[in-house]
Amino acid sequence: MKVAIIDYDMGNVASVQKALNYLGISNSITRDFDDIKIADCILLPGVGAFQQGMSNLEQFGLTELLTDQVLTNNKPFLGICLGMQLIATTGYEPVKTPGLNWIQGTVVKIPSNGKRIPHMGWNDITATKSIYLNNLSDPNFYFIHSYHFQVEDESVVSSTIEYGEPLVSSIEKGNIFATQFHPEKSQQTGLNVLKNFFNLHA
Repeated sequence: MKVAIIDYDMGNVASVQKALNYLGISNSITRDFDDIKIADCILLPGVGAFQQGMSNLEQFGLTELLTDQVLTNNKPFLGICLGMQLIATTGYEPVKTPGLNWIQGTVVKIPSNGKRIPHMGWNDITATKSIYLNNLSDPNFYFIHSYHFQVEDESVVSSTIEYGEPLVSSIEKGNIFATQFHPEKSQQTGLNVLKNFFNLHA
């Protein structure tokens, strides 16, 4: 198996690669079209603002290629943090911006509800009908985000967290798996989630 970690200048690629290397999963950090086309899986990490993320994907000509690989060719896809948010229809960080629209919904600012924004640190997820989050010994994962994904079709939500109100923490639909939390920063539990995903698609 070969994983293409998409490099679109939105950070977080080194820690993701370190986690995959630790698990013995062959990978490359790339935005080369040929590398992405021959990869068995696509991983879209990222931290930062939705508008900048989409701008960078478009600048490197990646939006159409990724959509073709993931939606048309059904290539297994893992999105992490901003990589989960960008698959939405629309994002509002900092202004209204069209997303990849693979999963219908909007990415909006987390209501404060007396809570500190950004939501940063460890939080327990509640998993529902997930094929990647089953049998975890610890539901505690690391988060850092100020915006959250409001999904139109709740059937694709595979886990939530409580932060003043329930927030979506992961999505699963067919070949698409995306997490708001950072599995690569969530110690052994996070590594187990990565292992579950890549083992199922090996």
